[in-house]
This record gives sequence, C-alpha cells and structure tokens, in this order.
Amino acid sequence: MIGPLVFCLLAWSIYQQLLKQSNWKASLQHAWQALTGAEYWKLLLTIALMFANWGLETRKWQLVVGRVQHLTFLQSAKAVFTGTTLGFFTPNRIGEYMGRILYLDEGKRIKAFSLTIVCSMGQLLVTWWAGIGGILYLQTYGNTELLHTFAGLWMKIVLYSAIAGAVILTLFYFRLAGLVRWFEKIPRLQKPVSYIRVLDSLNATILFRILSLSVLRYSVFMGQYYLLFDVFDVHVTAAQVVGSVSVIFLVLSIVPTIAVITELGVRWRVGIEVVQLFDNNITGILATSLAIWIINLVIPALIGSLLILGIKLFNSRK
Repeated sequence: MIGPLVFCLLAWSIYQQLLKQSNWKASLQHAWQALTGAEYWKLLLTIALMFANWGLETRKWQLVVGRVQHLTFLQSAKAVFTGTTLGFFTPNRIGEYMGRILYLDEGKRIKAFSLTIVCSMGQLLVTWWAGIGGILYLQTYGNTELLHTFAGLWMKIVLYSAIAGAVILTLFYFRLAGLVRWFEKIPRLQKPVSYIRVLDSLNATILFRILSLSVLRYSVFMGQYYLLFDVFDVHVTAAQVVGSVSVIFLVLSIVPTIAVITELGVRWRVGIEVVQLFDNNITGILATSLAIWIINLVIPALIGSLLILGIKLFNSRK
C-alpha cells in the first residue's frame, strides 16, 4: 500500500503548493492555451526531452554504481525515479541518495551512497561553472537599468559565492582518490574509510565521463527552456536563454528549497528577476517555470511513487 499512499500524498502536496503561488491560475491557463495552440508540438517535444534528461541521469548513475553492483539500465532507471520521489520531500532533493540505494544489496548501500554523491558532484560542477558564466553574461548584456537595482547586488553576491564553491568542488572532484588515501593514514578513520575506499576506483576517465553526461543533461534542460519560452511568448535568443537559465539553476542549487513546498516559488521569483532583464512577459515566464517544474520534477516523482511498491519485491528476488 505504500506506493499508492506516497502517490496520493505527493499529488495533494503538489496541489497545495500550486494554491500558495500567486498567478498560478494565469500560468495554468497559459499552459492550457499552449496545449491547444498551433505550437503544441514544442510542448510535446519538451515532454519527450524529459525522458532524455532522466535517461542521461540513469546512465550516469549506472556507470558509477557499477563499481559496487551491476544493475541493468531499467533497474537503474527505477532507482533514479524512486530517488526523485523521496527527494521531492527533502531540502535540495538530498533524499534522492536514499531512494536510489534502496535498489542495491544491503551490504553495498553505504558504498553506493558515496558514489551517488560523486554523481551529483559532477552535475553540480556543471551547474556552478555554467551559472558563473551566466551571471557574467547577464552583467554584460542584461537590462542596464535593472542591473543597477537590487538584482545587480544579489547577482554579485551569488557570483562570488559560486566562484569560491566551484573552485573548491573542482579540487575535491578530481582529487577523490588522494583524499581517500589521506584519510587512510588516520587510525581513527579506518572504519569510515572502508566505506568510501571505492572512490579510489574512480579514475580520470570515469570522472570525465560523468562530467560529459552531466553537460549533455544540462544541454537538455536548456533545450526545454528554449522551447517553452517560445511557446509562452517570452522573446529571448538562444544565448539569452542559456545566460538566464544557467543563473536560475545556480540559485536553485544554492538556496535551500524543498521541491514539494518552496521550490516552485523560488523558481518563479528567480525566473522573473533574471529573465526580465531581456523580456518583461511575466506571465510567460511563470508559465514556463511551472511547465518545467511539472515536466522535470512532478511527473518523474509521481512515476517513482508508483515504483516504491516494487522495491521489496526486487530485493526479495535477489
């Protein structure tokens, strides 16, 4: 019964969050008009790209978790969708880690947890460096008048924070094996190190493959936003989409949010602040943010909620 219960709880929580957002009726109406308009195919293509998005994430996780246990692509996809469901209820979706490792043998879950973190580190690296470039782009080509207001101030704060974080994270990412060997020299850490020693097997080739898949996935996100901005009459160029959306993702990765409670509101607020540097169609910006949230997070989370029921059956067959 847990799968249907989680599904119902998730659906109710999503409904409640929508009610809390201002302009949600206008955004839904705009989205409905897009579904019935001449460019509905762009919305359908955006939905199709959702599967490319999560397919790339599945392949990335399958690649790293294979260091401790082999999973088929389908098994990995189930784990990723289940993780999305649990992540929906936790700050910045950290529950994804727990949801994914539930599909592994009990003795391998802790090791897989550290590998899953590395998988997320790769995506975070792409998000932060792209976001830094996005802020620099906005500061150069954005609406000068708006940039001299509060928007310009918070962008500078985010920029300096992101640069510091990205440099540190990059050093950690490419020095994982060295960190493990350094911890091994500390006697009191012998037991914890035994769980993360698997990180020593992640050579440069695998780390670059993780980054490559992360870049591809990031490109899918950009493509989705580009299509939906066009559908909802937000007139921005491809460069402006990349510049503004990269900043939205950067802020979402830094600001503490819970997908089922606050993330949609943050998406709307940041989206308005950033995209209006190029176009002031607020309703279109809100509709795009809502559609992206539903397609990339709500639908996968609902799929994962129905898969939770199969976790016990999967493990019992093993």
